[in-house]
Amino acid sequence: MQQFIREFIEDTVHRYKGKTAYRTPLIGFARADDPGFPRLKEVVAPSHLLPEELLPGARSVIAFFVPFTGELVDLHRRHPFVSREWAEAYIETNSLIDDICRVLSEALRSRGVRAAWQKPTHNFDPVTLASFWSHKHVAYLCGLGTFGVHRMLITEAGCAGRLGSLVIDADLPATPLASGEYCLERRGKNCAACVRLCPSGALRREGLDKQRCYRHLLDVDSRFHDLGLCDVCGKCATGLCALGVPGAKDESE
Repeated sequence: MQQFIREFIEDTVHRYKGKTAYRTPLIGFARADDPGFPRLKEVVAPSHLLPEELLPGARSVIAFFVPFTGELVDLHRRHPFVSREWAEAYIETNSLIDDICRVLSEALRSRGVRAAWQKPTHNFDPVTLASFWSHKHVAYLCGLGTFGVHRMLITEAGCAGRLGSLVIDADLPATPLASGEYCLERRGKNCAACVRLCPSGALRREGLDKQRCYRHLLDVDSRFHDLGLCDVCGKCATGLCALGVPGAKDESE
């Protein structure tokens, strides 16, 4: 079943015909009773759901990362505000992730497996901005990467892209947690490119001012109102870790 899920997600992304192009997605798995999930009620918010709360009888969790191309990252990095292509990619990829979760759930149901999921964004408390189901923390527990100074998940394909996840009531082998640190700054390399790229000043080495960041996102939304709710920036995701783990090749030699 694990191979079926991998191939289903990869094939769906590769067959996608929209304005946005993607690289090969990454997929990881965790046990629903992994002790990391209860800790998310402390790390993220007390209201963060457990897999069992999302799907009674949950046995496994699936997370996947849909990475953007280098061309899109470069275009967005060089844009003085937020490129329209990046904004469109945000909208399109959220829709693609919804489709993956919906159609994969239907395919699993035909195999006698139940599934549940949360939408890829806008599933957070509007006051605290804390997620009820944090895809990036779920993806961490599914072994897809480690967190950077920008509070985003850096995967082997970088951090420029979108995350999705599902909970199912079937047993799947867990993916080991990523080892080491993927963030250069957290490896003591004095990078913090993401901090310099932040246009609002919300991101600092010491932390992220979520309210200040979201005010900037709402400003972006006001300029792309024709696309639908488009509260996106992602400048911090266009730094050295955008497309992969920075320095990984050099340090392995």
